[in-house]
Amino acid sequence: MKRYCLALDLQPEPALIAEYEDWHRRLLPGIRESILESGIVRMEIYRLGERLFMVMETKDSFRFEEKRALDLANPVVQQWEEMMWKYQRALPQAAPGEKWMLMEKIFTL
Repeated sequence: MKRYCLALDLQPEPALIAEYEDWHRRLLPGIRESILESGIVRMEIYRLGERLFMVMETKDSFRFEEKRALDLANPVVQQWEEMMWKYQRALPQAAPGEKWMLMEKIFTL
């Protein structure tokens, strides 16, 4: 099992943040399945103000490149991603169009 941590920001508007959280309580049909089919076993998203922090636990065979290809071929995932850009804001160091950014682990106890 592998663990990845990613970060992303939200738009700084309380109403949009509330909508974003609501969408994550009632995902579009097919989103949960696409996540699981890609090899992600568990996913959690935490929020502090406008900052999001995602923890993903995956099968050892999981590859971001394969997930990206599956997402690009899935019209429901593309619809979801387009909808989520209304709420999301790229981190300052993100490349154009880049959303969730992989964080570097710097400490383990």
